[in-house]
Amino acid sequence: MAGGTDWFRDSFRTEFDKQSAAIGRFNLAIFGKTGVGKSTLINAIFGEEVARTGIGEPVTHGSHLYLDKVGHLGVIDTAGLEIGKDNKEILAELSRALIAMRQQPLSEQIHVAWFCIRGMDRRFEDSEADFIGRLDELGLPVIVVLTQVPMRDGHFHPDAIQLAEQIMARRLPIAGGRPFLTYAMADEFAGQQAYGLKDLLDATFRVAPEGVHGALVAAQEVDQVRKEQEARKYITTAAGAAAAAAATPIPFSDATLLVPIQLGMMARVAQIYKIKFERASLMAIASTAAATQVGRSAFTSMLKMVPGAGTLVGGALGAGVASTFTYAMGQAWLTVCQRMVKGKLGPLGGAIDNDQVRQVFLDEFRQRLKYGGKELRHGRDRVTAPPG
Repeated sequence: MAGGTDWFRDSFRTEFDKQSAAIGRFNLAIFGKTGVGKSTLINAIFGEEVARTGIGEPVTHGSHLYLDKVGHLGVIDTAGLEIGKDNKEILAELSRALIAMRQQPLSEQIHVAWFCIRGMDRRFEDSEADFIGRLDELGLPVIVVLTQVPMRDGHFHPDAIQLAEQIMARRLPIAGGRPFLTYAMADEFAGQQAYGLKDLLDATFRVAPEGVHGALVAAQEVDQVRKEQEARKYITTAAGAAAAAAATPIPFSDATLLVPIQLGMMARVAQIYKIKFERASLMAIASTAAATQVGRSAFTSMLKMVPGAGTLVGGALGAGVASTFTYAMGQAWLTVCQRMVKGKLGPLGGAIDNDQVRQVFLDEFRQRLKYGGKELRHGRDRVTAPPG
């Protein structure tokens, strides 16, 4: 590994910060009466860390709208104001905030609004309908969420169904033309399972600007398929970039063009899986030291098999090998990240088992090298945008 551990860590930090900025932030405004279960819903979809942040910064001077930033997620909530009582003030402050934010980059704007109603409240008030209409007039896509809706044998509670029908009868400008029924946290005592979260997330992807989909993928925790698709898509892109660079294909050798591509790829996948820098850098060091040696040995063997390597033939081989090696590294690193977040390589809050991380990476890396070229070609054909 060129430059040693300190060089690697510093270089990885640079790429980690670049990828964080490239992913950006998805900003969600969430409204609803006190006790409706907004925090529970947010935590269920985006992780418990969100709840521990407390009140964030006001979106404008003197505003009662506060923005909490947690990784690639921003949550805009009200503090000191109550939906149903202070609608006029909330909407006035929101209007001012939106006007100011439209002059900012996309990651600083509000992208979607969730309007939450307790599913067993039985009544949908005119003031709530008016509030939703005003959100739409302000240019915010609105998703109506019914929270804490009991379900039994696949059937929603009749009171929640009736409430949903009341809302749909008003033909409000809401996503999908209907409320999304949810139960965010499983209740083992009552035998009630959580449900509706992925349905709500899919609706959010459909109305959010495409430019923040990557941030939304990274922020959410209920759809691991989307995370894997996003990671594989970026790995394939990095493999193509490596072929174009192709100065020296060996992982983390002295290739000044190739190393940032490979480090950036690893940083991007780590961010998609919400692995913080300190942990990701330790994992990456454990993974790549042996991969460099394996890669060098494999490349040398390939060169011996190709007459004229080092001339034009060698250059063509370099591009192909660089692409294949980068792809194999990306797939191996993806496996390491997936196992880490599942607690299979040591708990996220505890010490990393470096030997286990290294072995998982190498096993996957060798397997991907064996079939890498063919798999990469097929992978380029398979990579498509996530559903939604």
